[in-house]
Amino acid sequence: MKDFDVIIVGAGHAGIEAAAAAARRGCNVCLITKSNANLGELSCNPSIGGVGKGTIVREIDALDGIMSQVADMSSIHFKVLNSSKGPAVWGYRAQIDREAYKKHMSYVLSQYYNITAIFGEVTDILLDNHLNTVQGVSVIEADSSNRHQILSKSIVITTGTFLNGKMYIGNSISAGGRYGENASVELSQLFKKLKFSTGRLKTGTPARIVKNSINYKDLEEQHGDITPRKFSTKTLPFSQQQISCFITYTNNLTHDIIKENIHKSPIYSNLIQSTGPRYCPSIEDKIVRFHRDRHQVFLEPEGLDSTLIYPNGISTSLPQDVQESFIRTIKGLENCEIARYGYAVEYDFVNPRELYHSLETRRVSGLFLAGQINGTTGYEEAAGQGIIAGINAAAYAREGSNYKRFILSRSEAYIGVMIDDLITIGIKEPYRMMTSRAEFRMVLRPDNAEKRLTAKGIKYGVVREKKAAQYYTEKNDFNSATLILQNTRIDKTIIEAHPSLEKRVGKSLWDVIGLPEIEWKHILDNMQTMNRYDDNIKEQIHIESLYSHYVSRQEKEISIMNDEANTVIPKTLNYKLIPSLSAEISSKLTAIKPQNMSEIRKIEGITPIALFIIKQYIAKMATAVQ
Repeated sequence: MKDFDVIIVGAGHAGIEAAAAAARRGCNVCLITKSNANLGELSCNPSIGGVGKGTIVREIDALDGIMSQVADMSSIHFKVLNSSKGPAVWGYRAQIDREAYKKHMSYVLSQYYNITAIFGEVTDILLDNHLNTVQGVSVIEADSSNRHQILSKSIVITTGTFLNGKMYIGNSISAGGRYGENASVELSQLFKKLKFSTGRLKTGTPARIVKNSINYKDLEEQHGDITPRKFSTKTLPFSQQQISCFITYTNNLTHDIIKENIHKSPIYSNLIQSTGPRYCPSIEDKIVRFHRDRHQVFLEPEGLDSTLIYPNGISTSLPQDVQESFIRTIKGLENCEIARYGYAVEYDFVNPRELYHSLETRRVSGLFLAGQINGTTGYEEAAGQGIIAGINAAAYAREGSNYKRFILSRSEAYIGVMIDDLITIGIKEPYRMMTSRAEFRMVLRPDNAEKRLTAKGIKYGVVREKKAAQYYTEKNDFNSATLILQNTRIDKTIIEAHPSLEKRVGKSLWDVIGLPEIEWKHILDNMQTMNRYDDNIKEQIHIESLYSHYVSRQEKEISIMNDEANTVIPKTLNYKLIPSLSAEISSKLTAIKPQNMSEIRKIEGITPIALFIIKQYIAKMATAVQ
């Protein structure tokens, strides 16, 4: 077996993006997964995107990642959430054909000549004699069961829910990380042996229902958008068929059955003691925690040719007979056939405070972690981490331990917000991205992902020539179109063509084109000087104008935050020697090892006076050195 620059363990959403990113940086990559069928598996719901999450997918696309493009190719129902609100909180979301997604993902990966896929299970990470630098992995081949070693300079672990995973239905427990697939036990033991701080989390999935057994007659049909918004700038116009989803609701009878059998749920019988995702709770949790007359159930097709429906909203681990009883009380599902029952999964994760912002572990050099192993939940969150881990693992392989790290800040990307939250705050429950987590939502919009990230990706060698050329063309078009509008003053001639501008005499078109009462598209479409620009450029101009004042204000706040981020904490700093700093705060900072003042500010329990004391002490240290 030949050696590789980078090894990726796991081929879910984090692993695929990590492998592709490292390959785009020119590394020879080994992608190890248990089966070819695992490539790009949508383990839970058949959808990608949403509020906050959709922006992450756009950011992945801005860095030339592949989830965005494959999602577009496999979309069967596209809808922008929050479309009645401002573009800053739009959530691009698509229902995905499961089989088409895996098929397209396999094809896209096959275009990377420097990715080698190996099917088997990684049972050990090979380390140097000091146990602090990676050297490779030990693998058991899927077909022959032969064990052999593969050497590499860096490794990315993306094991998802498989790390010592256990699946629960009622009081039935089996080892596994996903339906029909075994858990990864030996790797979990290795992390504990190396003294990584680990914990347990849980997630779950609903039953799958046979499509033709549902009575759709009285259900609420939800159509997709007439003109779908693509995740990727690389995607050609949509050609695949778009189909409807349907909405139904639980009722009091549903709730009564669940309440009567709540003691049979492994969550409430204490078989499972770990924490699940607060913002995607099981139906048991909903009934116990939220006293409502009904809960929405979103019936999602699993594909154009699939016979299955995914009932989003009733994730459960109740016994099979109870699942049948409560599901058949729901309108439209009275006579439904259940093809597979819901279950919960409990799995190990590594405390993300064990990581640097590059997603390299602090304990082992050259070892990177991405995805649910870091305590997150969701395909998009996993893929966002994967692309960062892959870029940095490639840099480590090429440059060694002093590699130039690719870090996205909180002001640059939702991916940056997520990673910063994980590293500096840690988690108490599975982490899910939401717009409320970002301080600079007016800046971090889905429409401007390329403007924010693509140039940085080009600089780091992760964006290929075709994407880079497209970026520069669009940038030049946007800048020239903006200049035209800034130099066009509203006069009598313009008012004759557009009477709504009568009260804006003397202002530039740029100043008014973002105002909500202005028919911006009609104005731009009828300007001869704007004829050469496509609809995408015109919409970008409208949105940039709309948010220009808010962005200016947030840029000042970003400047303050960046100043703190640039105040680096000396590695020699001993917090115990800082006068007036409490023992509690001192021990907390010693354990977490923040790298700058911005990270210290976000640590729970840090007071303003503690920040001031630390700043003063660092300033004195700098003066003493001079």
